[in-house]
This record gives sequence, structure tokens and C-alpha cells, in this order.
Amino acid sequence: MQRSKHGRLWPVVAVAICGVMTACIDHIMYHHYEHTPLSGWERNDTLNFLVPRAKQQGQYLEEIGVRINGDYPFLGLRLIVSQTVYPSGKTLADTLECELIDKNGTAKGDGITMYQYQFPLTTLQLAEGDSLSVAIRHDMKREILPGIADIGVKLSKQ
Repeated sequence: MQRSKHGRLWPVVAVAICGVMTACIDHIMYHHYEHTPLSGWERNDTLNFLVPRAKQQGQYLEEIGVRINGDYPFLGLRLIVSQTVYPSGKTLADTLECELIDKNGTAKGDGITMYQYQFPLTTLQLAEGDSLSVAIRHDMKREILPGIADIGVKLSKQ
């Protein structure tokens, strides 16, 4: 039985597609979201993320993800991000100003009823075997903040 040219080409195309798909996500070291109550995220309710040990030494881009719904009452969000690198014990603290909605009331994120945002925070230099503890809380005037669905942390090797 003779195979057509296209029949022999299919396995090569399938392998190439798989290679491209895994190459796009291979640089992501960590990507995780924690849920907050949609009824309201309390200022004292700190979200904690434990990033596993780095398999490779290098620079890592750290981004904070935010998911909101239409109940969010403000144009922006201020987050306090505290982190500790282990085993060195080095601590870092950042305030992240997130612009979520423009002055016309249009969400700047991706989505229709739920909006997703990704905000760059910092670039970290990690040694092989370093891990990271990240704590995030909001720093808004309102004690209980409605409409925040999830907060996430993403680390990508540069």
C-alpha cells in the first residue's frame, strides 16, 4: 500500500506543533492564582504563594495577575507585595499600582464579564535551588473590597 505525500508529512507536522506549544510555556517557572471572596476581600486577608525551588539560576520576570468582575467599585487597585527568597532570607517589598478601568468606565483587561490583568512587578535574580514566599494584600481605603475574584503570581525565566 502506497502512502501519499501528505500521509508521510503528517507526523512531522504533529511533532513540530507539539514542539512549538511546549516551547512557549517552557520558560514559566510558576503560575498560580488564589481566590478571594467576591463579596469582599478584607485588607487583613493576606494571600500567600509558595514558589518552589528554581531549577535553573537566572533572571526571572515576576508578574501579578488580577481578575475582577463588574462589582469592582474603583478605577485602580493598590497591592502590597512582600516576599522572601530562601535560603538567603533576602526580603523585598513593593507597592503595585494597578490601573484596571479607564476614566470612561471601560475595563482595560481581557474578558467580557470577568476581566483579567497581568502587571509586571520586578525582575528577580535567583540561584539554582532558591525558593520564594510571596504575600499579597490590598492597600485601598475601603476595608472590604468587593469584585476581586483572584490574585495570582507568575514567574518566567528570562
